[in-house]
Amino acid sequence: MDTFIGICAVFLFDRAYFASLFQVCMKKGEKMLGKCFEKVREINPLIHNITNYVTVNDVANILLACGASPIMSDEADEVEEITSICKGLNINIGTLNRNTIPAMLLAGKKANELGHQILLDPVGAGAGKLRIGTAQELMQEIRFDVIRGNISEIRTLAGGSGSTRGVDAALTDAVQENNLDESIAFLKKFAEKSRCIIAVTGAIDLVADQDTCYVIRNGRPEMGKITGTGCQLSGMMTAFLAACPKQKLEAAAAAVCVMGLAGEIGWKNMQPSDGNVAYRGRIIDAVSQMDGTRLEEGALYEIR
Repeated sequence: MDTFIGICAVFLFDRAYFASLFQVCMKKGEKMLGKCFEKVREINPLIHNITNYVTVNDVANILLACGASPIMSDEADEVEEITSICKGLNINIGTLNRNTIPAMLLAGKKANELGHQILLDPVGAGAGKLRIGTAQELMQEIRFDVIRGNISEIRTLAGGSGSTRGVDAALTDAVQENNLDESIAFLKKFAEKSRCIIAVTGAIDLVADQDTCYVIRNGRPEMGKITGTGCQLSGMMTAFLAACPKQKLEAAAAAVCVMGLAGEIGWKNMQPSDGNVAYRGRIIDAVSQMDGTRLEEGALYEIR
């Protein structure tokens, strides 16, 4: 019983501690996260997705839930035209093939030409030569605003020691409290080198440019047991960037907080008979019912 009480006390202390950090950030004037969310709902940006076939429906639904509009096209003959009518481009290499690589390059270059926001999700980078080679080619040919992945994928792109098992981060790479400072420094350095924002999701989420890092502690471990939360976040983050192009770091951090908070709310709403499929739906439902005020109240982050 004493052990149980101790665990509860630690949990409550941690929540109170992180909540106090959030209040400190608010006092510093960092109130942009909720405003970014409201801007997405106001503008309703159309987002072009060249994305993972496994999760394409989930990406479309999360975009609708957050207030954006999705369009999916990976045909080289039309991607330039499609991306021209959009505000953002989400490139996800999760189900990469030789037909979609030219489409990614064409769409990315057109989006650069038009000044649109572009995100790269290097799913499984490091799992095979085609994936890492394609990700590197995309980074050379296209100017990305954000690269979002797990820590193993990001370390692989940075030329570090990352190893990747499909879409999962290697345990040796995981961002934890004991390597947090090192991870933040690494991301800032890679952000400077790649000249874009780097967003890493995991047990602790990090969103960094060369000077500043949001350390985010929203979410549930159960989110890792359903397919598509990372792909959904990439689509939604692209919408936030498109709605707030002058506050890209805050927009990217806001999207991460929305997804993590939705995971918490969705889990809280689970019923005894619910399983993975229900949880996926409850996360989307939570996003659809969220607003800027609820995001500001529930976001747990610090700025480093």
